[in-house]
Amino acid sequence: MNDAPCLVMTTAGTEDEAESLAEAVVEARLAACVQVQRVRSFYAWQGELRREPEWLLLIKTRGIRYAALEAFIRERHSYETPEIVQLPITAGSADYLRWLGANSTSAA
Repeated sequence: MNDAPCLVMTTAGTEDEAESLAEAVVEARLAACVQVQRVRSFYAWQGELRREPEWLLLIKTRGIRYAALEAFIRERHSYETPEIVQLPITAGSADYLRWLGANSTSAA
């Protein structure tokens, strides 16, 4: 399995849902850090163009944690088809990447 650092993105429809999900992900040690930002999304859904406020979660973790993180998000998400996208982190501060790895591992 790929143990390289990565960024996983998802969105939530409310700030409360985003904050609750972010906190739960970090508490479960599925990620070292989650940032939440308000965004406006434009997308097609069920044949209609939508324009909605959403909250974007930027989840910093390791590739080896992706499957568990995806399942965790799906279990708790209010959307029928949530965005769950993994992007590789190809470079970064060595100290930060060590911290990310240490804090996105299963609790002992």
